[in-house]
Amino acid sequence: MADTPAILRHWTLLKILSVRRLGASYQELEAETGAVRRTIQRDMVFLSGLGFPLTEILGENGLKRWKIEEGIGLTQLRFTLEEAAALYLGRQFLEPLAGTLFHSGARSAFYKIQSTLGEAALRHLEKLASSFYHARQGWTDYTLKARLIDDLAIAIEERKLSVITYQSLRATEPVTLYDVFPYALVFHRDALYLIAYSKDHDQIRTFKVDRISSIDIHELRFPAPKDFNPQQFLEHSFGIFQSDGQPTTVRVSFRGKVTRILEEKRFHPSQKLTPQNDGSVIAEFQLSTFEEFISWILSFGPAAEVLEPADLRSRIIEQLNETAGRYNQSESSLPAVSRRRKKSSGPRQPR
Repeated sequence: MADTPAILRHWTLLKILSVRRLGASYQELEAETGAVRRTIQRDMVFLSGLGFPLTEILGENGLKRWKIEEGIGLTQLRFTLEEAAALYLGRQFLEPLAGTLFHSGARSAFYKIQSTLGEAALRHLEKLASSFYHARQGWTDYTLKARLIDDLAIAIEERKLSVITYQSLRATEPVTLYDVFPYALVFHRDALYLIAYSKDHDQIRTFKVDRISSIDIHELRFPAPKDFNPQQFLEHSFGIFQSDGQPTTVRVSFRGKVTRILEEKRFHPSQKLTPQNDGSVIAEFQLSTFEEFISWILSFGPAAEVLEPADLRSRIIEQLNETAGRYNQSESSLPAVSRRRKKSSGPRQPR
């Protein structure tokens, strides 16, 4: 179709030329993409400028064709068996994106590797690949949202105003329409998030893709934000959610075996550890929002204590008191028989 978004049209052109050693004529490319010759010519010049090894040749009867040049660029790649195994290993990290352009490309590459290797090499490949496993818990299957994700990528690439249908976790209404300028997609803890400027909120917001049910891409383009960078935007976040406030110094005391966990893994770019004489560790973080941080701290139980700021410490205490209150209330409401069984639970001793 003539109005095919540029990013999909570019993808289609590269895909066509990748499987045709003799190249393709303008007529063939027009028939398969639905675009006019002038658009295709502009696309090929653009892709060539990006570094793709594309060249225009003069065939029989003066027929012009585009093809991928052999001997340079991508055609020079020769994968070792270990490199092929690494590609296969990386493929499993894309499984949550099944059905999208990204996943289909990875799957196609693996099938190509599989079809060119002998049985012995394939067994070795499977052995290498099975040495690693990507454990996922609470991950999202985006198979049914493949088209939505592709549309989001198009809106980001072409910088177009979009209207998304969204249902937030705290929403009182079933769905809400938001006018947004999509900036980037972020993959965090096996879930996709859209970072976009929301006209309704007059600020940059984060939207979980799981809760976006539809997107309507408009023709109105917005200027690319010169100073926006996803990494910098999330710099003072402890995950995916961000606040406009200035970062605050957070100090937490960790005791016991969990100090080893802090030493083994860097949980945040600003993390700073100071060992204490009693064996504990004081960890410092620079954070602008605490929602995700609170859940993380509570996961350590009594081994972690927030020292400052005071308001964060108060929120932790409030949540602990509420949790303890619910357990105490549930305990008191249990029948007497159930309480006796709980107290006497355990292996019976032989008489």
